Amino acid sequence: MNNKKFTVNSFLENKKNNEKISMLTAYDYSTAKLLDNAGVDSLLVGDSLGMVVLGYEDTLEVTVDDIIHHCKAVSRGAKRAMVIGDMPFLSYHINVEETVRNAGRIIQEGRAQAVKLEGGKEILDKVKAIVKAQIPVIGHLGLTPQSVNVFGGFKVQGKTLESAKRIIEDALLLQEAGVFAIVLECVPEKLAKIITEKLDIPTIGIGAGKYCDGQVLVTQDMLGMFTGFTPKFVKKYANLNKHIENATKEYISEIKKGVFPSDEHVFSIDESIIEKLY
Repeated sequence: MNNKKFTVNSFLENKKNNEKISMLTAYDYSTAKLLDNAGVDSLLVGDSLGMVVLGYEDTLEVTVDDIIHHCKAVSRGAKRAMVIGDMPFLSYHINVEETVRNAGRIIQEGRAQAVKLEGGKEILDKVKAIVKAQIPVIGHLGLTPQSVNVFGGFKVQGKTLESAKRIIEDALLLQEAGVFAIVLECVPEKLAKIITEKLDIPTIGIGAGKYCDGQVLVTQDMLGMFTGFTPKFVKKYANLNKHIENATKEYISEIKKGVFPSDEHVFSIDESIIEKLY
């Protein structure tokens, strides 16, 4: 495994060399360390933490402080992987000044190496301002969860000629504005292929097919830990949900039966001392 730190330049080099990029979400130190040790290229502290960690119904309740809190933990566990912090709902919608301040906090306080924000031409001024502040930016097009209320639910985007053209246009505009990569979420595979071929920067797919330059999944989905809805695009590489449940049941059972803790799990003391304590 290559131990060299994965950076913005690594994203661009992988695109140039036709080497796929791996990305997973992480929200805590121990998970980040495990994924980093396994060799994942980048870790996204996504606003998906709202649903899979904090128990919210969607991502809209997640705050900048939430992202910073979890970025701090992840950045302590990631040595090679590049850490990317999501900019949550309303953190870049008010004005340019507040946008740059929030992005700067995620970098400075959260120790992330880049930020990600959703949207196309309507956020170009914000993207340019963040990039001008020397903060690397990843774009996000297609199904943008923060706009779920506008979309009327979690639906595939870009299936009509007009919407497909708009996503292509937005991708090119974001590239021109200075983003170093773009996440494509829930768009048809062949549309993602066209976008990937048109761009000089890498695309990271989630429900966008095999032609993207990289892939990202929510780790809890990939490991079968999140028991809520599982999207079509998720492949479960493990079913830790059952393992955790079974292990917990065994733990409870052994406590009730007096099997745990056994002699190997306890500490001893000289019997002469014990006798003097009675």
